[in-house]
Amino acid sequence: MAALRVLLSCVRGPLRPPVRCPAWRPFASGGHSHQATSCGRPGGWLVLPQCQDLWPTGRRVGVVKIRGVPSALRAGVAPVQPASPRTGDAGANFEYIIAEKRGKNNTVGLIQLNRPKALNALCDGLIDELNQALKTFEEDPAVGAIVLTGGDKAFAAGADIKEMQNLSFQDCYSSKFLKHWDHLTQVKKPVIAAVNGYAFGGGCELAMMCDIIYAGEKAQFAQPEILIGTIPGAGGTQRLTRAVGKSLAMEMVLTGDRISAQDAKQAGLVSKICPVETLVEEAIQCAEKIASNSKIVVAMAKESVNAAFEMTLTEGSKLEKKLFYSTFATDDRKEGMTAFVEKRKANFKDQ
Repeated sequence: MAALRVLLSCVRGPLRPPVRCPAWRPFASGGHSHQATSCGRPGGWLVLPQCQDLWPTGRRVGVVKIRGVPSALRAGVAPVQPASPRTGDAGANFEYIIAEKRGKNNTVGLIQLNRPKALNALCDGLIDELNQALKTFEEDPAVGAIVLTGGDKAFAAGADIKEMQNLSFQDCYSSKFLKHWDHLTQVKKPVIAAVNGYAFGGGCELAMMCDIIYAGEKAQFAQPEILIGTIPGAGGTQRLTRAVGKSLAMEMVLTGDRISAQDAKQAGLVSKICPVETLVEEAIQCAEKIASNSKIVVAMAKESVNAAFEMTLTEGSKLEKKLFYSTFATDDRKEGMTAFVEKRKANFKDQ
């Protein structure tokens, strides 16, 4: 209990107050923060901010080092243990994720981050497995959309700080550190993030790389890199600003403060808030609806929307016209319009 009292004493306040005057802005698809842990290496130090939750709401961050003592377990902090390998529909043995097909016709690829004792901290091994599962679902003709989720307590509480703690500028620059995180933004099929609990730092960045974000009622979003002396490195300053506007993004990045799911929806970061227990199923239902459309036309639509964040209005409109014209070269465009005229359901062949 002594450890618990120390941790609780560091909680400095509630969530930031609600956003009163948000600017409604669109959100773009396309991470590292601050659950420091050994990536599946038992016996290593687990380094956590010294507070009840992962990040304090104040400016200072204390650090506690624990080597698996009982008092730490009573305080709700466990040493990192390697996850058991899981085999899913993505056709591989995974240690840090679970991948399977879902939906009535198995048209949805579901990927669950699976490091619960580390609050789904994003280590290199997890990102590699995530990329492998994404590639498998991308190449599967039966899958029309993908759902990415975590656990009830954490979507992903950040990146593995121990993997980057001792890196130099030369290390980061020469290896293009975090470059492999960008694979998610290159997937042509729509990806829906189903976020419960913490989405901090890299977890928030990972969610923002997805095309749609559904949030559980207790979800929290933050970019707290400033609290450990760095800044977001996987799109946090760029995508967050495009999603919620400069003022709120600047406040979150410069203070490290978190926002609730309700504030995130009001600001335009998420599109829907769901009960915790039904969040994943509602995301799967949305993915099924998307997957029922022509996959080739869905990919064109996704490309066109994402272009809005990279191009001027004139350039984006020109690209939209070209992609619109391109749909007239597909069998599915003809089938869709014919079905509409004949008052029947379209039977898309993805051609």
